[in-house]
Amino acid sequence: MAYHAGDNDGDGQNRRFYNPYQDLQVPIQKLYKLPTSPEFLFKEESLAQRRSWGENLTFYTGIGYLSGSVVGAGKGFIQGVKASEPGDTLKLRINRILNGSGHNGRKFGNRFGVIGLMYAGLESGMVAIRDTDDVINSVVAGLGTGAFYRQNRR
Repeated sequence: MAYHAGDNDGDGQNRRFYNPYQDLQVPIQKLYKLPTSPEFLFKEESLAQRRSWGENLTFYTGIGYLSGSVVGAGKGFIQGVKASEPGDTLKLRINRILNGSGHNGRKFGNRFGVIGLMYAGLESGMVAIRDTDDVINSVVAGLGTGAFYRQNRR
């Protein structure tokens, strides 16, 4: 990384410049202005860094939907290959595979996304109630998510 000391940029803040292209011999200079002050005021804040509840909600729901879509698309692909009949044309086989992958991908993606949504909500709720961040919150959130999800599936 190419850092060099910056100067006062007019707003009273001292900044350093970062040029990620320095080793490539391109004529770009002083591309990014980075602050020289620390990100956290106290050392304890940097040790206890945690995502906010909104970031957790987005992260777990997105990861759940993405992984469920991949798993469902794989299952749909296998079902589409197995469902093809000996007299089918190539177009018909591809259509069966694409339809099966899309249908199962959406179905599994939605299910896993809802599981991620419930888990993130329960975990953030546990952190807010207990005012601490440890493994107990994750375990209770996982158990609660499984119980709520299974209850709705009956």
